[in-house]
Formats: sequence, C-alpha cells, structure tokens
Amino acid sequence: MNIEEVREACISIKGATESFPFGDDTLVYKVMDKMFAYMGLESRDGEFWLNVKCDPEKAIELRECYNGVRPGYHSNKKYWNTIVIESDVSDVLIKELIQHSVDEVIRKLPKVKQAEYNNLSNT
Repeated sequence: MNIEEVREACISIKGATESFPFGDDTLVYKVMDKMFAYMGLESRDGEFWLNVKCDPEKAIELRECYNGVRPGYHSNKKYWNTIVIESDVSDVLIKELIQHSVDEVIRKLPKVKQAEYNNLSNT
C-alpha cells in the first residue's frame, strides 16, 4: 500500500472528512469532527507514516508483533499508533486498523452522536 492508497482508504470511511489543520504537509481525517487518523505528506527517513487511534492493549500487542507499528508520533502513545505504510504491516491490516480507529472514536462519543453516525449513509 502506498500513501495514495492509504488516503483512499481513509477518505472512504463513512462520514470521513479530510483537512489540513496542522499545515499543508499533514492530512487529517475525522468522523463526527473527531480525528481518527493523520499522516504526513513528507517522508521521514524515507518512510511514510499513518497515525491511528487504537485500544491501549491492542496497541501494545501490535507494536510487539510488527516492526512497522510504533508508539504514536506526536500523540498520546497510549492511544495512538504510528504505522509505517510500506513495512511488514499488510494492506489488509492497515485497512483494519483504520476502521478500528474509527470504531474507537465513535465508541467514545455520546450515545446521541453514536446514533447520528450510525444513521449516516455510506456515500
């Protein structure tokens, strides 16, 4: 998976928006005005990184299993993981982790907002 394919995976999430609140080199993805992923458009040491929210226990397990999963860069390392896009993390797992991140965001919303999200059409 390359950076453009990751972008497509993020923007294809139901209700996802894409913006540049941190400058023109960092893409941010949100659902219900809450961030679920962000990634830099410039490589770091030849790598492109995607940052996603993650259940704390799952975050640790992933870091232990994959070289391409690291504690969240510039974020709360308990709840965020950085995924090296072209690494030992499969394309399928990257997509699963994007969806897991969305699920984590939605789960923490008030019940009314959760219902509002669940009633969105998948455009």
